Amino acid sequence: EVQLVESGGGLVQAGGSLRLSCTASGFTYDDYAIGWFRQAPGKEREGVAFISRDDGNTVYADSVKGRFTISSDNAKNTAYLQMNSLKPEDTAVYYCALDETLLLTTSPPHWTDFLSWGQGTQVTVSS
Repeated sequence: EVQLVESGGGLVQAGGSLRLSCTASGFTYDDYAIGWFRQAPGKEREGVAFISRDDGNTVYADSVKGRFTISSDNAKNTAYLQMNSLKPEDTAVYYCALDETLLLTTSPPHWTDFLSWGQGTQVTVSS
């Protein structure tokens, strides 16, 4: 069974930075896709950034391109989401997700494509 442990998040002023981490264990295939979704109150869960563990291919939501960077340390089975130039509209609960069969395309995947989820972490950006 895949387990995802998230860390990071918190409260930051607009323009500031935060880094999220997500450590995976229990996976069978090491060519998985991993990334983050976020969900604000009253809104649907949306894809933010994703990376393929084997080839490093990345996909970003248009709203975070140029501000967020996803990376992966394969030796540690850990993905990172560096979030810079944060805006109040980035405020949400961020969820790490992993899928062992998903192939990333040019658009962020839908949350229903993922079977494994982290516990979520709150990111709050004050204006």
